[in-house]
Amino acid sequence: MNSSSSSSSSRTTEKKDKPTPVIDICRREVGRLSTRKFVHRLAASEDLVLRLDLARSLQKHIGCVNTVSFNVHGDILVSGSDDRRVVLWDWETGCVKLSFDSGHNNNIFQAKIMPETDDRSIVTCAADGQVRHATILECGKVETKLLGRHQGRAHRLANEPTNPHVFYTCGEDGLVQHFDLRTGGATELFTCQPVRGRIFTPVVHLNAIAIDPVNPNSFVIAGSDEFTRLYDIRRYRHDASASFGKPVDHFCPEHLLHDENVGITGVAFSDQSELLVSYTEEFIYLFSKDMGWGSDINSVLDDHILTVNSDSDMETDSKPGPQVFKGHRNCLTVKGVSFFGANEYVVSGSDCGRMFIWKKKDAKLIRVMEADKQVVNCIQPHPHTLMLASCGIDWDIKIWTPTALEKAPPPTNINRLRHAANHWMVSPRDMALELLAMRSQRMSPLRGPNENNEGDMMEFIVTFDAVSSDNEDQEASTG
Repeated sequence: MNSSSSSSSSRTTEKKDKPTPVIDICRREVGRLSTRKFVHRLAASEDLVLRLDLARSLQKHIGCVNTVSFNVHGDILVSGSDDRRVVLWDWETGCVKLSFDSGHNNNIFQAKIMPETDDRSIVTCAADGQVRHATILECGKVETKLLGRHQGRAHRLANEPTNPHVFYTCGEDGLVQHFDLRTGGATELFTCQPVRGRIFTPVVHLNAIAIDPVNPNSFVIAGSDEFTRLYDIRRYRHDASASFGKPVDHFCPEHLLHDENVGITGVAFSDQSELLVSYTEEFIYLFSKDMGWGSDINSVLDDHILTVNSDSDMETDSKPGPQVFKGHRNCLTVKGVSFFGANEYVVSGSDCGRMFIWKKKDAKLIRVMEADKQVVNCIQPHPHTLMLASCGIDWDIKIWTPTALEKAPPPTNINRLRHAANHWMVSPRDMALELLAMRSQRMSPLRGPNENNEGDMMEFIVTFDAVSSDNEDQEASTG
């Protein structure tokens, strides 16, 4: 009996053990694991995520690097910077394949290589509001031309996954534009309007746009209010009128409805149409397709006010809430957010200069990595393998690969602030923003009590004072 129990216990333990990449390789070789499953499990391996390490630093730009993205095959990385130059990299060797002047008059915010173009077609948008197209000629020269413009900064563009011609842009003017490189012109689709009663701004200043890879007819936009709006481009084609500006659906955590202190800086779709939304002065949320509030958001807001103000003690049915990812800080810059590792992980930069990686399934934070001296804005996963490219206020691009000999320990001391020359842009304005964020998290409707909020606010004020004093002493000693 003891032998049987021991054997049973051994089998149970074996079942609970997580397969390592080495075990999976052996199973694939003997035919016990299909190639498709092997590739997915390798890309989703937590063992490899815990071994991510800085492989190399790509240095060419002479300004903050605001955007990095891969071509379809993943062998070329394109970057754009405050220096207004676009650089194409062989990221594996760290060599520059091509560097050229974009033609922009201000900081480049996004650059993408269009698919199915032999990596010779690149579209960019920038702080000057311009949307430009660069064509790499056979002789190696680059021709750039202006395709369109926004009145204000144009933060993001999104291209259809397999379409070499079509992409969209959004800007701080609230305008969403559709571009077709075959015609070389822009179609102004609509200007994003705030919900009823928001008289403080005539438009929603847009920071983010993304296309659903499962259904390229669907795209989302987000910006200076609490809503991520979903649209279907087919409605525009059927009715080319101002009515197209009405979204098909709205996404927002219930406790942030009516919260005018938050905005959105980044959105991303998974290959299952899940939606990631990164809030400024708040958290990151994961929505499934059935978590939207519908197209008539004004009625939803009216009903929500009645529910909040009701004196009734009767319980009401509540919508299923999105998954929430916490730990990073997003107050100072326009940060993106991404899925990673076969869509099994979520990654984001932070105001503290670190890169955060959570498990998507349970929102558990498993990695916190130093990635910039000040702020990490953009993290781009490789399209096929388990590696990352990151950029931010530093002038370089960092390449992360699973090459560490030892697995990283669990993250600790997540809420610490940087100090001395390595802090996160502490200034009176930044302190006000951070205090506003903490106040928003504590005062939002339907928000549960946050017992650590007061302590966090006091810790921040004390840290700010200490950092300011250190900086003043340092300036005095060097002056």
